[in-house]
Amino acid sequence: MSHRSRTAALLTAAATLVAGAIALAASPEPAAAHGAAMTPGSRTFLCWKDGLTATGEIRPNNPACAAAVGQSGANSLYNWFSVLRSDAGGRTVGYIPDGQLCSGGNPGFSGYDLARTDWPLTHLTAGARMEFRYSNWAHHPGTFYFYVTKDSWSPTRPLAWSDLEEQPFLTVTNPPQRGAVGTNDGHYYFSGNLPSGKSGRHIIYSRWVRSDSQENFFGCSDVAFDGGNGEVTGVGPGGTPSPTTPNPTTP
Repeated sequence: MSHRSRTAALLTAAATLVAGAIALAASPEPAAAHGAAMTPGSRTFLCWKDGLTATGEIRPNNPACAAAVGQSGANSLYNWFSVLRSDAGGRTVGYIPDGQLCSGGNPGFSGYDLARTDWPLTHLTAGARMEFRYSNWAHHPGTFYFYVTKDSWSPTRPLAWSDLEEQPFLTVTNPPQRGAVGTNDGHYYFSGNLPSGKSGRHIIYSRWVRSDSQENFFGCSDVAFDGGNGEVTGVGPGGTPSPTTPNPTTP
């Protein structure tokens, strides 16, 4: 083979490798991690449900979800379970800035910090006992913390640490699982009482603190304490489908 032919062959091989790398980088395949609140659904989880089409393409219907994807890209929903920080180590105030709680300070999910009144909404009853579900896309030991916003919070401003009640209303360590790890339906599950004395719109803020690494997961679930039983609105064509009700609480 001549020098010119060898050079051409090497260039062709290099171009093939580069093209393959670009294709992999652009692929909407889920990352190999990790988890997010499914009941009550986090912004990324419900926006993923809102925008998922029969072909697997993400096309949000809900205007808040569309705005989030416009800012953070569709991969933020292909990876709805990856709102995480690998070095969090249980840190909160002073680690994640105010206004960035819903993204966990992860720039790839900054669109989910947007202060809007039209996020998908889960309708609940204050003080009721319900089954919480959290995706087990990748299984890790650790503790789940759930907080609720103070009555002074407004959905028209980005969430700050001072907007949350000081103590979590629910804390659970190493709960059981249902379904296969690494699937859209697999999840941890545990029963708990919702905070009492709440009415109207609030955010339930979740933290999953791993005990085997410094990695932590974060999420915002938009809820309305209006006597509901877990119905979800603001998801699907038009953004306001008929409410859906989750399975009854496990005793």
